[in-house]
Amino acid sequence: MPSVAFHTLGCKVNHYETEAIWQLFKNQGYERKDFEKTADVYIINTCTVTNTGDKKSRQVIRRAIRKNPEAVICVTGCYAQTSPAEVMAIPGVDIVVGTQDRAKMIGYVEEFQKEREPINGVSNIMKARVFEELDVPSFTDRTRASLKIQEGCNNFCTFCIIPWSRGLLRSRKPEAVMKQAQQLVDAGYKEIVLTGIHTAGYGEDMKDYNFAQLLRDLEPNVKGLKRLRISSIEASQITDEVVDVIDKSHVIARHLHIPLQSGSDSILKRMRRKYTTAFFAEKIAKLRGALPDFALTSDVIVGFPGETEEEFQETYDFIRGLRFSELHVFPYSQRTGTPAAKMPDQIPEEVKHDRVSRLIALSDRLSKEYAERYQDEVLEVIPEEPFNHNEPDGYYVGFTDNYLKVKFKYPSRDIVGKLVKVKITEAGYPYNEGQFVRILDQDEKPASTF
Repeated sequence: MPSVAFHTLGCKVNHYETEAIWQLFKNQGYERKDFEKTADVYIINTCTVTNTGDKKSRQVIRRAIRKNPEAVICVTGCYAQTSPAEVMAIPGVDIVVGTQDRAKMIGYVEEFQKEREPINGVSNIMKARVFEELDVPSFTDRTRASLKIQEGCNNFCTFCIIPWSRGLLRSRKPEAVMKQAQQLVDAGYKEIVLTGIHTAGYGEDMKDYNFAQLLRDLEPNVKGLKRLRISSIEASQITDEVVDVIDKSHVIARHLHIPLQSGSDSILKRMRRKYTTAFFAEKIAKLRGALPDFALTSDVIVGFPGETEEEFQETYDFIRGLRFSELHVFPYSQRTGTPAAKMPDQIPEEVKHDRVSRLIALSDRLSKEYAERYQDEVLEVIPEEPFNHNEPDGYYVGFTDNYLKVKFKYPSRDIVGKLVKVKITEAGYPYNEGQFVRILDQDEKPASTF
């Protein structure tokens, strides 16, 4: 039986696509091997969001070549899309496929095995106008299922290379989304995470359909869906219609990830973000009206070119004032090929790192404050894995609908992936300690999210 091994770098979308590529190979009779073991085919799904992403991708490619010089080495993903010649130039790389035409991969592998001639299967992503259907009926190692609903982005923020690696926005057909969501629920998944490159931009390329309608249609049409999470939504995409759907929904999780990037209007302008801090705050207020006390998580870039101490302080104060529940903080990283990389007044590394650590300390404090509001409350948790893999101690860990990470004791592993009630006995961050209460019945509705 031929074997294939995968290594995925980067975001949730890449992880989703690796699973989709695995389905293609599985259907052709391949067995899946661990990446550190010897396999006939190695597939490296690369990331290019920063220059470091490129470098890490190259390191992993070389590792696979060393592992089995006889194997077919196939490189896909964002770095393969933006720099195919650079990837092809690595001795030992046999096939390069970008961020589309993944279905052709098996054909390329067979062709290479016959001809032994390198294959460059990368096409112009900017011409792609149709969402590439990649089905994932189940996931290898997940209790939360991702469901990719769109591809690409039209925003062209000055720090970001992604439109060049993913192309322009294109949405998956609603009926294909429904069909796959039902498949996932039927496979036993209690939670589905809607994901994409610009997830809530879904439908912007359609005539009579949008993201709010998709959310509205998923709930009645996907039988048995317990929890629906939106992986990310931009402030500009939070329309009154979206707020209304969230308000009425019984399955949308009380957690929204809304990228801020900066809390300074002058920086937002230089980043070419399409909102002001006042607009952002107004959207959060509307959402809090519909979904009181939801967990608000976000991405923030510090040390953007020209960022003064005052501008950083504006970001710090804005975040503190809006009571975010957790931040992903990134030091600005010069990405070759983006306008921001050429901007004057690049910030020294030590200044960036000082600002990162100040924001992370604030994030930790806000996360703890948010968790403390749930002390002694009973919440719904989907356990994902044992707390300690090396020495199982009877503790399991999972997320509540409002994204609190909870560990609790339970006697057997069959709890993983179920929907359970857990009482928070000790609120904290990064973990909350809980006490198991009961498993929800199959047909029991989760607690209403408003």
